[in-house]
Amino acid sequence: MTRRTRLLLEFGSPLLVLAAVAVISNLKLSYYFPPLQSVFADFVGIWAEEQTRAGVWSSLVRLFQGLLLATGIGVIGGVLLGLSRTASAMLMPIFDFLRCIPATALIPASILALGIGDASKVLLITLVCLWPVLLNTMDGVAGVEPVAIATSRAYRIRPGDRLFRILLPAASPRIFSGMRTSMALALIMTVVTEMVAATDGLGAFTLAAQRSFDITGMWAGILTLSILGYLLNLALAGIEHRLLHWYRRSREERT
Repeated sequence: MTRRTRLLLEFGSPLLVLAAVAVISNLKLSYYFPPLQSVFADFVGIWAEEQTRAGVWSSLVRLFQGLLLATGIGVIGGVLLGLSRTASAMLMPIFDFLRCIPATALIPASILALGIGDASKVLLITLVCLWPVLLNTMDGVAGVEPVAIATSRAYRIRPGDRLFRILLPAASPRIFSGMRTSMALALIMTVVTEMVAATDGLGAFTLAAQRSFDITGMWAGILTLSILGYLLNLALAGIEHRLLHWYRRSREERT
């Protein structure tokens, strides 16, 4: 597939979906599904307001604080557990139990313990983002070729160099895969926590619009969230593309 064809498919399919939504919404089949042009007009309007921009910034700060904390803890813990089969065997049943608890079920407990400030929201975002990074890092480190590790020990390569030159590069494709999953979960959890206990942020804005029957404003908030999620995923994919070019090249050479 040529680059031109790929770009045509990537940008053409969303435009076709938008065109179909515009046609259907203009039929005015329901009050709760306003015409697409009205939603876009409100979308432009809310971005012109300083309060909305401040709310978006608040959401992004919470999201990145939780995601970065989860990534740091997940990578460090994943490396340690990936190197120790005994530790992973002991802790995996506990991890399996904890990650099955819906993070949204912990919202009341986090509010009681930490209040309705940013601390409780960041904690919940961190918890929901932790497991994909941690488990993918564990699998990535555990999957490193034993020959490579044995060779590094035979040549007396220092543990720090072994970590940064062998283990982390080998596990980095799995780590980025976990981070991309966590990015989507972070956005979802940010919106949920803001809807439950916040006066600012995109989640609070969207819920307030729904409660005041500002239907176009509600859909404009949803549109903003979808665009934000797409841009965040695109940015992370770009970082992955830049840092893991060697991995893609090696896969292309094998095929």
